[in-house]
Amino acid sequence: MTGAPGVQIVLVGGHESNDARDLERFQPLVDGAQVSAAGRALHNIVSTALHRGDRVVVLPMTFGRDPGMVADAAKTLHWLNRTHAGRLALAAPFGQIDHLTAWLRTAANRASLVDPASALLIVAPHSNPFDEAELHRVGYLVATHGALDEVAVAIADDGAQLSAAAARLRRVGATRIVAVPAGFAASLPAADVEFGGPLMSDASIVRVIGTRVRDALAALDAGDDGIDTGLLADHGHGYAHSHAFEGEAHAHPHPHDHADGTRHSHTHGGLHAHVHHHDSDALALSDAHNDHNH
Repeated sequence: MTGAPGVQIVLVGGHESNDARDLERFQPLVDGAQVSAAGRALHNIVSTALHRGDRVVVLPMTFGRDPGMVADAAKTLHWLNRTHAGRLALAAPFGQIDHLTAWLRTAANRASLVDPASALLIVAPHSNPFDEAELHRVGYLVATHGALDEVAVAIADDGAQLSAAAARLRRVGATRIVAVPAGFAASLPAADVEFGGPLMSDASIVRVIGTRVRDALAALDAGDDGIDTGLLADHGHGYAHSHAFEGEAHAHPHPHDHADGTRHSHTHGGLHAHVHHHDSDALALSDAHNDHNH
């Protein structure tokens, strides 16, 4: 993928990419790209590019399991945007939870073609209880709607923990265990399992990166830098919360984008729920998924 002249692309990662280390292989594949974890490192890269005169697009590399990283990146950009408005954009996240579920179902289908009695082991490093719980929910959905009867999640940082998770599956009768990463890792720690390959091919990932960057630049030209939306990425993430018993209700602004490019915001207090709109921007991963299957 060729980046636009004068545009610095920053792929920012969290626990789904080993704090961006799993993203380093994409630097030579995406012209003008750098990788960074959120925080000071991101601030330094973006600040340097802005002072060089570049426009900057920051792309949160998450499948939807790290909203805290997205919000942290947005906070960094919000600060820098005070003096560089119009040259700095936060792209929509790389993917959403439904994309992660679809790719894991594809992995289950591949394993089933070799042996219908296979078990799928979805692997992710330790992060925090909420993001780990989300992966267990995804694993349940893959098992319910997938091709394999046995799908399990392993929160594992090393080969010993991964082998222990595989041993638990063997105790319930699994004879072939296929392990796949739940993020951007190209490999897994050596363990007593069969590696099922990366979740997505590098070519598919690069195509989605290109789509996200192009859409972010178009939105920036139209006056939307994506930063305010990113600041709300982790709103409500964690323990379920209600304001029903607070002495005074407080309001939250919620911007919503629609497929026609329009946006509106609403505020509300009291008990609240959130419904996320999925527009054409969110379909790039589905397109890559379909390309992979053909």
